[in-house]
Amino acid sequence: MTKQIRLSLILLLLLFTACDLLPTPATTDDGILVPDAPQLLDAPSETAVVTEVIDGDTIEVLLDGRPYRVRYIGIDTPERDEACFSDATTANAAYVEGQTVRLVQDVSFTDRFDRLLRYVYVDEVLVNAELVAGGWAESKRYPPDDTLYDYLETLETTAAGAELGCYPAGVFTP
Repeated sequence: MTKQIRLSLILLLLLFTACDLLPTPATTDDGILVPDAPQLLDAPSETAVVTEVIDGDTIEVLLDGRPYRVRYIGIDTPERDEACFSDATTANAAYVEGQTVRLVQDVSFTDRFDRLLRYVYVDEVLVNAELVAGGWAESKRYPPDDTLYDYLETLETTAAGAELGCYPAGVFTP
């Protein structure tokens, strides 16, 4: 990571910490800053096992013995015919493949394709946010499921400014 990117991330995180908007970020073993995500403890949730990664923002899970498609709330990743599709899918797989996940509902239960709409957590890590913070996804407001939109939008601004993940490919619109 370049000095300029690190400095930008540090300044943004200091701003959040000073304003009490976000908790102090954790770091991974390799020193990468990981944004702490809201946990939505009062929202309906269930636990499932990821059986397949479909793309950057869709997975298949086994929930109560039945397979379900899950579409991540608040994000969008490149489609099959777009640059960075494979990279975004690989990034998603790195977080969730074979993992037990906590699926947290916002307002809607399913989308028009009958996929469950959920925020996806692995342990305490909000995968939706990690994909945005890494530049593999852009934040998208899909009312009424927009509880974490402002949080995701902030992560996107940082990732776009640092040209992380898919941003150099130009697949995300400003």
